[in-house]
Amino acid sequence: MDDESETTFWKGSPSQWLNTGPFSVAILLAAGIIAGGIFFPPAFIGLVIPVFYMLWSYLTVRCQTFELTTERLRITKGVINQNIDEVELYRVKDIVVDRKWWMRLTGLGNVHLETSDRSLPHLDIPAIRDCIGLREALRKKVEAMRDKKRVREMDFDETGDTEGFEDMGDIG
Repeated sequence: MDDESETTFWKGSPSQWLNTGPFSVAILLAAGIIAGGIFFPPAFIGLVIPVFYMLWSYLTVRCQTFELTTERLRITKGVINQNIDEVELYRVKDIVVDRKWWMRLTGLGNVHLETSDRSLPHLDIPAIRDCIGLREALRKKVEAMRDKKRVREMDFDETGDTEGFEDMGDIG
């Protein structure tokens, strides 16, 4: 049995700033329904649509969680039906941080992971705080897990050659 147990070192979910677009559309739709309701009062029933849309958008973001442990990344999604997927840390090939201008203003960023996992070759952790700190912590944990498992990542180009190595030709 392992002398080290798996522990969680970060858990988070995306910011509701992701809903700025959907909330804006819902508010504009609600304003249009209210304006139409002034002339045709039964139209106020239509306010259910933008309210439900805003609630669903909120819950979709709220119910998405990411949990990073010393061994894996667990992704939980779903409002009614839940989907849980995992990526072993030693399978992470590349980590990129993306901070659009509006994210920099709000202190958020996206962390993009490229993995060798078949079900999640590209994984985004969107709109999170301290994305650079998370990237650094994740990078250290990935290296530690690769050392522990004695795994190295090798990339092959389209011809099947290993990147970074030149063909030495015949030795003879």
